[in-house]
Amino acid sequence: MAYSAGDTITASEYNTFITGDTSPFGINHVQGTGATVYGLGQAALPEVEGGADNNTTVTAASWNALLTGLDNLANHTNISVTARSQVAAGDTIAIKSAIATDLASLAAAVAGGSTGATAISTSSALQTVTSGSEGWDSSATQEVSMTFANANNMRFFFNAGGSIRITVGTTQAAVSNKDQSYIDLGSAFGNIDINSLTTTRSGSGETLTTNGLANGFQDLTTSDTVLIKLTSDNSGYTGNHIVISAKTGGGNGNSGNATSLTIKMVATDGANDTQFTSGNTDSVAVGAKDTPKMVTTLFANDPTTAQGLNPVYIRSATAAVSNSVS
Repeated sequence: MAYSAGDTITASEYNTFITGDTSPFGINHVQGTGATVYGLGQAALPEVEGGADNNTTVTAASWNALLTGLDNLANHTNISVTARSQVAAGDTIAIKSAIATDLASLAAAVAGGSTGATAISTSSALQTVTSGSEGWDSSATQEVSMTFANANNMRFFFNAGGSIRITVGTTQAAVSNKDQSYIDLGSAFGNIDINSLTTTRSGSGETLTTNGLANGFQDLTTSDTVLIKLTSDNSGYTGNHIVISAKTGGGNGNSGNATSLTIKMVATDGANDTQFTSGNTDSVAVGAKDTPKMVTTLFANDPTTAQGLNPVYIRSATAAVSNSVS
């Protein structure tokens, strides 16, 4: 319903602003438990009792709770909403026509993963997985995971703008073009951040062979989804590549049942060269063609309480799932 200055807003209409569960959603669906892409785990606001009776008075305290909730959502998502002052008993509610519009804008921001949120803090390294040896012949595989206490907490994390980050690198400086190919691939990935609806890459360069960055947490399933594959531009080692994929545990990302996310890094040596010359019975490397020790590091970009949300939800555990070479 559209409102203009001076119109009366009934108690039942006010309650729609609070608990409406169809578009335009009430504030509780956006900031409370919600479902899938909606919900931030904030305390639910109460309806006006007897709201079915349009003569029921909506108190100043009820209005102010709604206005505060709108402001908190706007502050966290960095969405501009109509400027309003708190009200007192007996005040005329002058302009409320924009409440439905503001709620729709805030709902869209949360459904989009609160990408404008700046109250985000990057953790220190949560897991660092390093290959047990260099000189692997075929591939190096590493997996890390992040788990949440329950499925709602995982949704709230992503809906509030949280993301899961990995970086890929090596343990050593380049001693050969082969080493350099993997160092360059790691730099080209930069930070890989899995957000609610998309995945982002902060690096650039190398050959983007597979681009699955349009996939985010909500798109993931319990089977691996390739997010990105980069192939080396290094002369002589254009067969070398790294693939990053991810999957959820407990259910698909958009099911509302997922409680964990596992990220896999697979580095492949496609150059098909060897580190030893024919007949070198001492197995002493004549050319420095070892593959390097690969390193996968897990971080989190966590929502904070700095701009309106309280509480916020983060992981309950992380793990190094696998680490192998072949």
